[in-house]
Amino acid sequence: MEKHHNNPLHGVTLQKILEELVAHYGFDTLGELIKIKCFVDNPSIKSSLTFLRKTDWARTKVEQLYIKTLPKIK
Repeated sequence: MEKHHNNPLHGVTLQKILEELVAHYGFDTLGELIKIKCFVDNPSIKSSLTFLRKTDWARTKVEQLYIKTLPKIK
């Protein structure tokens, strides 16, 4: 358990991360910050989750943005 001590992603689902980012930024701004089609072309939480679960590089970008945004969300 020690290795999770300072990990802000520990115990947070991808869906929760995405929902909080969309609530904070909206899909328009999210699509500008992270250039992926699922945020720009007919975006939805469901379609974005499907893409992010299959695409490691995109998921990493979303997680990094979430960590940077966390102080503003909380």
